[in-house]
Amino acid sequence: MQAAIEELFEKQPGNYSPADRELFDQFKAALNAGTVRAAEPDAAAPGGWRVNGWVKKGILAGFRIGGIADMSIDTARQPFFDKSTYPVRALNAQSGVRVVPGGSSIRDGCYLGTGLTCMPPMYINVGAWVDDGTMVDSHALIGSCAQVGKRCHVSAASQIGGVLEPVGALPVIIEDDVLIGGNCGVYEGTIVKRRAVLGTGTILNRSTPVYDLVRHAVYRATDDAPLIIPEEAVVVAGSRAVASGAGKDWGISLYTPVIVKYRDQKTDTKIQLEDFLR
Repeated sequence: MQAAIEELFEKQPGNYSPADRELFDQFKAALNAGTVRAAEPDAAAPGGWRVNGWVKKGILAGFRIGGIADMSIDTARQPFFDKSTYPVRALNAQSGVRVVPGGSSIRDGCYLGTGLTCMPPMYINVGAWVDDGTMVDSHALIGSCAQVGKRCHVSAASQIGGVLEPVGALPVIIEDDVLIGGNCGVYEGTIVKRRAVLGTGTILNRSTPVYDLVRHAVYRATDDAPLIIPEEAVVVAGSRAVASGAGKDWGISLYTPVIVKYRDQKTDTKIQLEDFLR
């Protein structure tokens, strides 16, 4: 399939055949089934993950293949129009996914694990992988190609940014058993390792270093590697004083994430409530 998708990506719009559309449908079915994914674990890669650029090419080709279609339930009262290749994900009671009524949307072409809970309104975009037992809370976003592990909690109004272009860029990775607090944002290919906790309002991206008060370390993204949050780290929103120039004279501080501790029994007790909500 990879070679066929690479060839499909190079085709110019307007020249797609029925066979091309059939290939894309097979590719999208593989995304839904989880047999192909935009990124996957790889012990040899920085941070333990590698991007599958050909999968991103297949997703992008789908946008070119599809035309604008009326996807409205009621066109007069609430119209929706999108690419015909990316309708709402088809689910039923046997899918093992709990979608609570109230305006959520899940785009076709993403993997949904068993026991996933979707609280309204939330959104999961094409190419995403959201694994077993995870909860996506109200007003939360799982961006295109983002990878979210098992038993995670993406709390209300948090954004897990997706990276669809460039095709070689690593998407955001959230490993197993991670708690993302309310109003957090994780962007630009950041990797949050297993069992980490992000406190309310924490923002992680390639531009802002993370200061580890426990291990006396500073974590940054580089040209060759993403920002990586260590396993079991508890990260909160903090600030760092400007040390020179007008910023120092004016007493200005800049936002920075801070690791204040690593998970312990007290941390686990505080977040135990999640289990009762699933």
